Amino acid sequence: MASIRNDIPLPASAHDVWDAVRDFGALHQRLVPGFVTACTLDDDARIVTFANGSVAREVLVDCDDARQRLVYAISNERLKHYSASVQVIAESDTRCRLVWIIDVLPNELAAYIEGQTKEAVGAIHRAFPPAAA
Repeated sequence: MASIRNDIPLPASAHDVWDAVRDFGALHQRLVPGFVTACTLDDDARIVTFANGSVAREVLVDCDDARQRLVYAISNERLKHYSASVQVIAESDTRCRLVWIIDVLPNELAAYIEGQTKEAVGAIHRAFPPAAA
């Protein structure tokens, strides 16, 4: 099983970043605007439309406020397994890290997914720009 890890330093408080992560239905507005163009809730899932036109149904597995960790899964005809966790870790009052780990099968899809996550990381950085001096 392929595992993709993104460790993203952000110039924002863990509280602010976690508030955006845990807002499950506002992914396109608060966490990865531009990379995700639409997001609608469907019971315990969100239907996500990406900028490249692909659509995924992401099922909420867990949202743990105490650990600031959210887990979601995708199941479709191409993916045998897709489980992702996003955790926010405070470094100071104004800095944090977002750790996003994706486990995926088949392994052949890992390179494509990793390329997409690089674009998503760029969107996350744009959503949390450095504060003006």
